[in-house]
Amino acid sequence: MTEDLNRLQERIEQESGFVRDLQKEIGRVVVGQRGMVDALLMGLLTGGHVLLEGVPGLAKTLSVSTLARSLSMSFARIQFTPDLLPADLIGTLIFDQRTGDFVTRKGPIFANIVLADEINRAPAKVQSALLEAMQELQITIGDETFRLDQPFLVLATQNPIEQEGTYPLPEAQVDRFMLKAVVDYPTRDDERQILDRMLDGGDIDVSAVLDGEQLMRAREVVKEVYVDDKIREYVLDLVRATREPAEFELSVAPLIANGASPRATLFLTRAARAHAFLRGRGFVTPEDVKSIGPLVLRHRVAISYEAEAEELTSDDIVRLIFDHVEVP
Repeated sequence: MTEDLNRLQERIEQESGFVRDLQKEIGRVVVGQRGMVDALLMGLLTGGHVLLEGVPGLAKTLSVSTLARSLSMSFARIQFTPDLLPADLIGTLIFDQRTGDFVTRKGPIFANIVLADEINRAPAKVQSALLEAMQELQITIGDETFRLDQPFLVLATQNPIEQEGTYPLPEAQVDRFMLKAVVDYPTRDDERQILDRMLDGGDIDVSAVLDGEQLMRAREVVKEVYVDDKIREYVLDLVRATREPAEFELSVAPLIANGASPRATLFLTRAARAHAFLRGRGFVTPEDVKSIGPLVLRHRVAISYEAEAEELTSDDIVRLIFDHVEVP
C-alpha cells in the first residue's frame, strides 16, 4: 500500500503542475474569492458541474470567463433570459432549399466549457434541454442524438431567488450540480486591490496553460486518489444524517423536508479526491470532506417551513450535521 501511494504521489506531482499556473492566471484578474476558484477547479478536475450564487457584481461571470481563457478548449457563454428558447441553447433543424433536406445547426451547448449566465432567469423548457446535456452528456435535435465532446462542463451563475425576475431551478436540475458555491462580498483589502487594478479599465492578458488532453489525464489521476474505508463510512454517515438524523441523535428532523440523494454520496467523495489533488496529496483526509461538505450538500438538503420560520438555512443545518457526526 505504501509503495502504491508513493507512486501515486509522484504522478500527482507530475500532473498537478498546471494547478498553480491556473491559480496564478486567474489571480491576475480575479482578486480573492479563493473558495469560488477552488470550486471551479474541483469541478474541472472531476467533470462535475458547478453553480455559483451571489448578488450581481461579485466577479462570478468574470471568474468563469477568466478560467476559460486559461484553457485551450472551446468556450461558450449563454446569457439566460426569460425569452430564451431551447433551440437557442442546443440548436435546431434548418431547411436547406437547395437540397430539400433539413440540416442540423448545432447550438452553443456544443463546447467544452459552457457558461450558463444567470441560469435562473430562463423558463422550464430551456432548463429541461440543459438537463439532458448535464446528465447524459448528449443532445437530441429532431430524431438525432449527438454525444458531447469531452471534456464537457457547465459552469452556471445565478442571483439569489429573492432578486426580481428570477425563478427557483427545478430540484432535479439543482441535484445535477456537483457543487454550489455561495459568493460573498470581498474583504476591504481585496476591494482596494480591485479598485487599484480595475480603475483604468484596461484588459489584463491571460495565457492558456491547460489543454483538454492534459485535463483528461489529470482526471484519471484524481480517480486514483486513495479513499480509506473509514473515510467512505464517514461520507455515508454524513449523507445518511440528512435523511435519518435520529440515528445520530440529531434533533433536526423537523427542520429537513428532504435529505440528500445518493448522488450526494458520490459527489462528496469525488470532490474530496479533487480537494486532496489540489493540495498535492494522494489520499483523502476527513478535513478534505469537511472542507467541501457544504459545497456538495447545501443545495441538496431542502429545509422545512419550520426551519424557515426559525430563520435557519440549509447551511446552518449542514453545519450542525458536520459538528455532530463523529469524525474518523
